[in-house]
Amino acid sequence: MVNNVLKDNASVLNEEISWFIKVLDTRLKLYFGHDCDYKDVQYIEPPNYNGIGSLYSDFIKHYKLTFEERVILVLSLIPHIKNQLLDVFLTNNTSTGQGYMEFGGVKTNNGAFLPTVETAIFILAGDNLEKRFSSVRIFEGDHFFSKHNILSIEPIHQSEPHTYGLLKISREFIDYFTTGYVRKPNFGADFPARLIETAMEWDDLVLENYVIEQIMEIKTWLDYKDVLMNDWGLGKKLKPGYRSLFYGPPGTGKTLTACLLGKMTGKDVYRIDLSTVISKYVGETEKNLEKVFNQAEHKNWILFFDEADALFGKRTNVSDAHDKFANQEVSFLLQRVEDYDGVVILASNFKSNIDEAFTRRFQSIIHFPMPNSEERLKLWQKAFSSQCVLEEKSDLNEIANRYELSGGSVMNIVRFCSLKTLKRESNIILLEDIIEGIKKELQKEGKTF
Repeated sequence: MVNNVLKDNASVLNEEISWFIKVLDTRLKLYFGHDCDYKDVQYIEPPNYNGIGSLYSDFIKHYKLTFEERVILVLSLIPHIKNQLLDVFLTNNTSTGQGYMEFGGVKTNNGAFLPTVETAIFILAGDNLEKRFSSVRIFEGDHFFSKHNILSIEPIHQSEPHTYGLLKISREFIDYFTTGYVRKPNFGADFPARLIETAMEWDDLVLENYVIEQIMEIKTWLDYKDVLMNDWGLGKKLKPGYRSLFYGPPGTGKTLTACLLGKMTGKDVYRIDLSTVISKYVGETEKNLEKVFNQAEHKNWILFFDEADALFGKRTNVSDAHDKFANQEVSFLLQRVEDYDGVVILASNFKSNIDEAFTRRFQSIIHFPMPNSEERLKLWQKAFSSQCVLEEKSDLNEIANRYELSGGSVMNIVRFCSLKTLKRESNIILLEDIIEGIKKELQKEGKTF
């Protein structure tokens, strides 16, 4: 099946590129006044893929691409699949001894030519101003190329015209059109979010029934959002997406719950630690967050913003420039969160840390409390490996009643005890190791043993 996808994609792209080469050759002949079979590039009919199935041809049919849109799309793809085809643009103007400004483009350090908006306009319009003005419209923000994050314009310098910007196709669509498999983005400067997963199941999550019921409301939205927004027509009246605030002490299951929601509904969950995304430099925080939302658009990811207090914490009146820019960052994130059509979860240790003006924007606010003694007993009972046994004098019921610990703390203690057991080359968990682990965990939290 995979080989068939690769074969079909390659076959259609080869045909599309052959058509593009003909268009490009015609534009150059017309521009330089050479003999040519066509009066304009528009007379060169693009391939008709009726009855031919590939991801690229399906995309063309779905969006009903025009001649101009197809030229721009294949031009943006060529540097990633056959970059040598653009070497013709590296020709020098004999009059100036430099490259032709009309061709646009940027030359890389290794000598390759990368197309800009000017390159696309030259191919489509030559020196015809009316056609140039028409072509520029395709690069506006309201075109589906931009709205659906298919193509973007990467500015070279802020002071230069936007048509000097590099024509950039998203990594997702490069993968989609070539291999048919969309790679998941890697964490880094260009994508400050990490994919988080869990091997655990819902039975491993120990929470009050009321909390579980609230969490299931998010699942219900994921299951029925398309019917609600499209079939029932509420998309015209409701804002897209679902926004929830998870709050409670560390280790009470906020991150695990987000992972389990993704696992249950087949959605990828990406964790963004806001404390690491926020920058002291003006405008950098917005840029960091924009990278996440641009990648997430139309993918139905669950975005989990950890340490939400870092950006959504209560603020006093604006007293200096720093406060002003901090409020701008909050406003930006709020707008992007409200525009996102997937699930956004913000996590905080305390609800009181979050400004009430922000909490009104959430569809749900879910408290993850410290587990009670009965829930702690369940956590202890589920925590240990089936490969080990507890020392006979260990009483988990007494331990659960005596020590107020979160699920995360319990697992830290189990890790500690299990490693000590393995070091002894045994499979018997000693009570003294459990107690020592509890003591260490309480000390970490600043509590007395």
